Amino acid sequence: QVQVVESGGGSVQAGGSLRLSCTASGSTYDDFAMGWFRQAPGKEREGVSCFSWSGRSIYYADSVKGRFTISRDNAKNTLYLQMNSLKPEDTAMYYCAAGSSYCSGSWSRSTRYNYWGQGTQVTVSS
Repeated sequence: QVQVVESGGGSVQAGGSLRLSCTASGSTYDDFAMGWFRQAPGKEREGVSCFSWSGRSIYYADSVKGRFTISRDNAKNTLYLQMNSLKPEDTAMYYCAAGSSYCSGSWSRSTRYNYWGQGTQVTVSS
């Protein structure tokens, strides 16, 4: 059983930055996808970014390209999402998820991920 735990959300003014963290323990896959998703009230969950644990592929949603950066700390077995130049429309619950295969063209489909964290709230005020 893979456990996914995210942290690092909070409140910030527009233009500010936050860094989310995610750890996934218990995985036995040679390579797997770690994704960040978000869901705002009344909206569907959308993919934000995906990181193949092997490093072979990284994806970003168009809405966050150039502002968000996904990365990994091998020593800490932790995935990060550095969010800069935050906008009010970035306000959402952010979820980390783990899938059984590397990130590919269908990375933003939530059904590709088997394990999900509990979510961390990000609020950006104007």
